[in-house]
Amino acid sequence: MRVTISRKAHFNAAHRLYRKDWTFEQNDAVFGKCNNPNFHGHNYELIVSVTGKINPETGYVMDVKDLSDLIFEEVERPFDHKNLNLDVPEFENLNPTAENIVVVIWNKIRKRIKPEFDLEIVLYETPRNFVTYKGE
Repeated sequence: MRVTISRKAHFNAAHRLYRKDWTFEQNDAVFGKCNNPNFHGHNYELIVSVTGKINPETGYVMDVKDLSDLIFEEVERPFDHKNLNLDVPEFENLNPTAENIVVVIWNKIRKRIKPEFDLEIVLYETPRNFVTYKGE
């Protein structure tokens, strides 16, 4: 029997969507107001879900406290109240779109959980705009 546990978290961060190799006009045409040279921010909401077999000794798939600590270390501490473009090394050469952010988060967390577990990350950039990544 496989069960999914989930943990919510959040972080606030600024970013600018643009490509360094494009002109301002090209960036503006594609990214619009998200290309603001002075950046803009979001209150990101995150749901991390881990699916696996229940450990018969503990009754847990994974200790939620461990998952909470992992999310804090890998996502909240490095991303919260940061400028993703300037402060987070993973985005030095990667446009910090919601799609790219969710893949970066998935890769960071994937390294820290058992390989037999499935991992899904849902990232809300706004209450109505969100992305999901399962490592596919």
